Amino acid sequence: VQLVESGGGLVQAGGSLSLACATTGFTFEDYAIVWFRQAPGKEREKITCISNNPLITDYSDSVKGRFTTSSDNAKRTVYLHMNSVKPEDAATYYCAAAGKYFCAGYGSLNYWGRGTQVTVSS
Repeated sequence: VQLVESGGGLVQAGGSLSLACATTGFTFEDYAIVWFRQAPGKEREKITCISNNPLITDYSDSVKGRFTTSSDNAKRTVYLHMNSVKPEDAATYYCAAAGKYFCAGYGSLNYWGRGTQVTVSS
């Protein structure tokens, strides 16, 4: 099983950046994919969750209206599109695979990627 994040880098405040989470080794449609972030000295924060069955997309208040997540089942990849980026969005972003009902509040996280760093210039 592998989850590999990509797309991190430097973005100007107010700008946009897209991350990708490419997956292998499990039945993609049977899992929810969750994006987390963690800034230095801060706790890990769950920011999005997407599942195909049940069809659920969920966002934390901190990113709602600015970030969107989408899933390409054929590519086994989940994307995180970050718009109107703020300095407080700077963090290492991780994706994780969870049970299919995780976005509904049930189940647990199973697999993690290693993360990709996002730096925001003001």
